[in-house]
Amino acid sequence: MAANVAKRVLVVAGAGNGSGTGAATARLFAKNGYHVALIARGADSLNKVSEEINAAGGQAAPFPLKSYSHEDIATTWAAIHERFPKPEYEVRAAVWNAGHGVWKPFLDITPTDVQECLDTGVAAAFAFARHSILAFKENEIDPTNGKRGALIFTGATASIRGNVVTSAFSAAKHGARALSQSLAKEFGKQNIHVSHAIIDGGILTDRSKADTSFIADDNVRLRPESIAKSYLYLVNQDNSSWTWELDLRPAHEKW
Repeated sequence: MAANVAKRVLVVAGAGNGSGTGAATARLFAKNGYHVALIARGADSLNKVSEEINAAGGQAAPFPLKSYSHEDIATTWAAIHERFPKPEYEVRAAVWNAGHGVWKPFLDITPTDVQECLDTGVAAAFAFARHSILAFKENEIDPTNGKRGALIFTGATASIRGNVVTSAFSAAKHGARALSQSLAKEFGKQNIHVSHAIIDGGILTDRSKADTSFIADDNVRLRPESIAKSYLYLVNQDNSSWTWELDLRPAHEKW
């Protein structure tokens, strides 16, 4: 009699209001058989996305947290493991999609702005990555792709290039990119795939839909659903050809 196959779990941090990259990734992975653990600071929108996925036939559970502090992230991961226990479930993919945006001239940036950018963009990314990798290390290698798990960081143009109003935001994004590269080199040898996606351009979300021309033209903006497809591609890559960094932009983006 064949052994029971563990159900795959995706953990997404940064689901926002349900219209962006994190929620789109959750929906797509759910359609592809993953159980989804959703993490965000807004409980209402998180519950809404979870209910939507479940109503469509998927399996999702919300895990709202008060902050992206090390302690709150650790508590949330403990709750995820309780909801999706081994050996019935295995966390096989994780996406760090959280961030804190500050767009100000340098001399207008406050110490609080800097701290909030670094707390969310770097310190919280370290905490989330730690718990992701610890979960992956408990998995056997998947014979279909040679992985114990896959961790994806959502980056931005600011991950590789500063600008006149992005000094704090870019510092945090550069830090997360460096973290992802370091982890890719260290844990690839343990069959854990870490990758970083540079999202170079505006994303179509509820906030950006006020510009009707932006909505209508696929050439000038990224659709969250398209980004999600790239994330699924990264997770499915086999161990003979892994991507560390993938850059995504619309056709008419200036770069």
